[in-house]
Amino acid sequence: MNVNLISDTVTKPTPGMLQAMMSAEVGDDVFKEDPTVRALEEYSAQLFGHEAGLFCPSGTMTNQIALKVHTRPLDEVICDEMSHIFQYEVGGYAFHSGIGVNLLRGENGILTAQMVDAAVKPRYDWLPISRLVVVENTCNKGGGSTYELSAIREIQQVCERHGMALHLDGARIFNALAETGESPSAYGQYLDSISICLSKGLGAPVGSVLIGSHAFIAEARRVRKAMGGGMRQAGYLAAAGLYALQHQTQRLTEDHEHARMLETTLAELPWVVGIRPVATNIVIFDVKEPHTAASVLAQLAEKGVKASAFGPMTVRFVTHLDVDRAAIEYAMEVLYSIK
Repeated sequence: MNVNLISDTVTKPTPGMLQAMMSAEVGDDVFKEDPTVRALEEYSAQLFGHEAGLFCPSGTMTNQIALKVHTRPLDEVICDEMSHIFQYEVGGYAFHSGIGVNLLRGENGILTAQMVDAAVKPRYDWLPISRLVVVENTCNKGGGSTYELSAIREIQQVCERHGMALHLDGARIFNALAETGESPSAYGQYLDSISICLSKGLGAPVGSVLIGSHAFIAEARRVRKAMGGGMRQAGYLAAAGLYALQHQTQRLTEDHEHARMLETTLAELPWVVGIRPVATNIVIFDVKEPHTAASVLAQLAEKGVKASAFGPMTVRFVTHLDVDRAAIEYAMEVLYSIK
């Protein structure tokens, strides 16, 4: 059996999604003439209680567009040190926007309003202006950790008091919502912009949507074009995202249950020394010598189980719709076989 736990980005379209893609009505999206792209953008925005959306090739692009629109050169963005915009977007905040980054150390990637408030810089000529706060929900490097809605509201109040914008990197926001039971619109009311990824747990092959006000998205379209993100008959891809939002959000709790099954197994293994709290579909754990992440991954791979290293002694599993209960049970057996 082959079990791919490297990431939830490895998912492939379901039969229903493929049918939606093949039957999509399309046009030239650069001219705003693709009806399926427009439907995805409108549906996504309405879901979170916002005015407009913008379909982009990737979550990195939606995040980078948001940074560019919200800030000016010599500003700074406040975020956790584990955040995707700092760890995995090639320093794009500096490259695209000419801004600095003010890194905070939250608990498993989760910031508090008090931390953000204390991080805002005074207005001196020799300091960047604190202009934007970015929160990531769920936090990848934090082990799929989630924000409570009350924490988002409190951070928004700090942002409002200091004249800052608040952006949500919602790469796995629907995993968070599936776990908390809260509605997308409940989150949306506290956020100036939102990036939602369609190609992770939702199972679409490509794409993210940036959400905000009409004015924000109008400027975001210009920035998308400058970044090379203007697509033509993108409705074939947008159809997959629309199908994912309408049909594949409720099943995410299955992935979370599978992640907790792996957590239970790992807790019984003598060569595992630490497991991050498992809140959603990500399991991050440390191994002890003589094992290393590389040696554990090699032994897993010999029996068909794929995972990824998150450091010399750290391994990550990510559950998703292409890994069913039987596959998880097989992965558990393989873990027990490692001595």
